[in-house]
Amino acid sequence: QSMHNRRAGRGSTSTGASWISYSDMMAALVLIFVLILSVAVFYISRLAPGDPLMSYYGERVEKMSVEEKEAAREKLGLNDPIHIQYIRWVENAAKGDFGISFKYKQDVMEVIGQRIGYTLILGGIGFVLTFIGALLLGVVCAWYEDKWIDKVLCKGGTLLSCIPEFWVSLMLILIFAVTLHWLPSSGAYDVGYKDDVLNRMKHLVLPMIIVVMQHLWYYAHMIRNKLLEETRADYVLLGKSKGLSKKEIMFKHCLRNIMPSYISIMAISVPHVLGGTYIVETVFSYPGIGALSYESARFHDYNLLMVLCMMTGILVIFCNLIGQIINEKIDPRIKANDVVETSEVSEV
Repeated sequence: QSMHNRRAGRGSTSTGASWISYSDMMAALVLIFVLILSVAVFYISRLAPGDPLMSYYGERVEKMSVEEKEAAREKLGLNDPIHIQYIRWVENAAKGDFGISFKYKQDVMEVIGQRIGYTLILGGIGFVLTFIGALLLGVVCAWYEDKWIDKVLCKGGTLLSCIPEFWVSLMLILIFAVTLHWLPSSGAYDVGYKDDVLNRMKHLVLPMIIVVMQHLWYYAHMIRNKLLEETRADYVLLGKSKGLSKKEIMFKHCLRNIMPSYISIMAISVPHVLGGTYIVETVFSYPGIGALSYESARFHDYNLLMVLCMMTGILVIFCNLIGQIINEKIDPRIKANDVVETSEVSEV
């Protein structure tokens, strides 16, 4: 009995040690990824053709002498070697100082703070509508498999998903803004209507249609296929033999069994959906993070571009980790398998 207890104790210790090493390894990988991303963005942005002085001084650069341009670059710290600039940026970032925006002459975080709310509204509402609609479409297609409704939705969804979103955006602007004058074509609100909720909602309609449309069928098709895989499982045949109805099998068993995968897809698709708003914001001149990213790249606003790229990269990592945690909470077998695998590795 004592030998058994000692073996059990050693097993629990090795498992605990394996979990500590696993968490440390994940933290190290995240830090390495963020470091590589920061180096890549920093070097690529500075080696790209273009003059950042145009962003800071505008058209005045054309009238500046060579000496004045050199003094301006020295003032902005652009004359130092790139690796020195990078080290200085990292040291300041560690202190919470991400520099100023060359174009807006403001602290980078202040500029982002003024825009991020618009993207969260557009992307957040679009995210919710996309996955509610995808779930409904997926269930409808699986329920009416190979019938005319399923065929029409599959062909129509595939066709719409192949059309470039910028082209559809321009067509919607032409029809509803230019021709019919029903909806505004750009901006987040009309001049003087900043606090008018209805006016803001009108400006959201066309961008929201594009955000939802470009992602809806992609996820609906995934849900449809996963449901159809479940309906062909052995337990479904057993349920039918016991007299369960099609409704009970679909909603009480099949749909419930795909929910872990569905929630995991939702978690890891956050960057995908929010990233899709970038093109939409640019086309509709919507003042969010997407339009800001385009401006920072176009005008070589290095500090602003750096922070926006880092935010996006960290968001991708965070959402993938959240997806893994959600899967483990919903389906403990995933966590149990990881424990077994790591403990076996530690014993070897």
